[in-house]
Amino acid sequence: MSSAAATATSCHRLGVALLLLLLVLGGAEGKAHNYEDALQKSLLYFEAQRSGRLPHSQRVAWRHHSGLTDGLEQGVDLVGGYYDAGDHVKFGLPMAFTVTMLSWSLIEYGGDVADAGELGHALEAVKWGADYFIKAHTRPDELWAEVGDGDTDHYCWQRPEDMTTSRQAYKVDRDHPGSDVAGETAAAMAAASIVFRDSNPHYAHLLLHHAQQLFEFADKYRGKYDGSIAEVKSYYASVSGYKDELLWAALWLHRATGRADYLDYVVDNADSFGGTGWAINEFSWDVKYAGVQILAARLLLRGEHATRHRSTLERYRAKAERYVCACLGRNTEGGADANVERSPGGMLYIRQWNNMQYVTSAAFLLSAYSDYLAEAGAPTVSCAGGETVAAEEVFALARAQVDYVLGTNPRGVSYLVGYGSKYPNRVHHRAASIVPYKHSKEFIGCTQGFDHWFGRRSSNPNVLVGAIVGGPDRRDRFRDNRENYMQTEACTYNTAPMVGMFAKLHRMARLEREQGSTTPVPVTSTAADV
Repeated sequence: MSSAAATATSCHRLGVALLLLLLVLGGAEGKAHNYEDALQKSLLYFEAQRSGRLPHSQRVAWRHHSGLTDGLEQGVDLVGGYYDAGDHVKFGLPMAFTVTMLSWSLIEYGGDVADAGELGHALEAVKWGADYFIKAHTRPDELWAEVGDGDTDHYCWQRPEDMTTSRQAYKVDRDHPGSDVAGETAAAMAAASIVFRDSNPHYAHLLLHHAQQLFEFADKYRGKYDGSIAEVKSYYASVSGYKDELLWAALWLHRATGRADYLDYVVDNADSFGGTGWAINEFSWDVKYAGVQILAARLLLRGEHATRHRSTLERYRAKAERYVCACLGRNTEGGADANVERSPGGMLYIRQWNNMQYVTSAAFLLSAYSDYLAEAGAPTVSCAGGETVAAEEVFALARAQVDYVLGTNPRGVSYLVGYGSKYPNRVHHRAASIVPYKHSKEFIGCTQGFDHWFGRRSSNPNVLVGAIVGGPDRRDRFRDNRENYMQTEACTYNTAPMVGMFAKLHRMARLEREQGSTTPVPVTSTAADV
């Protein structure tokens, strides 16, 4: 590298570091965010997404019972669970990922959630999904993976209380495998079992039993679920395959049980499943490799492994840090795809459709990894090209992404609906965009919703509080229009990682106020790690 190029690179890195520092210290508007308020609102969103018979404790009053005959035609009770986004199909893979991330939020930052007075609501959010998975896992080798059909659902614009679309249910079994959806559901139930281990041990044991059976099914009868359920291909196709979910599930089962055979599985299949081979810049409902690598690195950092596992876990850690450095923009080897693109305002950018899902999941992984480093007394990350980065900078980027979501961005828009003074008002969401059922029980037909509600330029009659919409494009541009579903539709897996992040940042902000801005505040959570 020439001296001029080296100087330019050094200046760029200094600029990035200064940008992160400015974002963390006060943001574009020069004011601190109310993370406690953001946390409270984020948990309300999951109540708005509930399917089934709503409880008396339901706080989102503009929703009512829906999907009460789900599974009836197939002779199974599939009432409950979550709608994934603005439509009314219950897709098993993203729903399971949502529950995994909600559970991980509580495993890492449950003490912070409790200190904010929101633990009860957070536990309810996890349980609503986990209860559904218990119902959906009807036999050891059978899992109902979808209720509803995306094609017919998208032809209609109705409240869930008025649904006239197909509620056909689809399953995976021995003859129609779905290792990805079964593996992710196993991960969700294993993670949830950790969450309920102390407060409800019987329930935790039940979840773990289902998780172990599902993992065995996923591993023994291997195949992609979109090869067994054609109806899912246009919506939640398993592009990454199922091997990442098998590693992911095994790691969560190891964390839930401590059993050595689950870690043996992760080590023995590291190469053939791509765990130590794939270096991917995203973490999502489909692609779990970065999460797998960070969980494996955690075991290495904590010394929770046999000596013979060390070299393989080191390779997992190298790929984990490659992901971290990609988000930081600090990989100097690997070509154009070595780093994640940034918008001018500092947002991590992966792709135009619902980019916020990658922002929130990255923020969580970066925060968790910075915690693991701090707990292990390992202060730096090693990036491709030999550069080292301080763990504090890793967390600074995580916090900057959260603050961007909350309004520290060029538009000053909060992409968390209901938070702040400026947020999306025309969210692409059927229930939120139509008069609430309690105000008008008059039936709204399939096309009537399009005719009378979808095309309105006015704000939605119901505020979808706590939803994180798809968000802006690579130039920080955002158009608040119901028809602009790539940017204005929200998904459960956008918000799930933020439950833990908001709780952690609320604790840090409180300590900063109490101790004064000149006193270092510990990054790691006060919650006991499980």
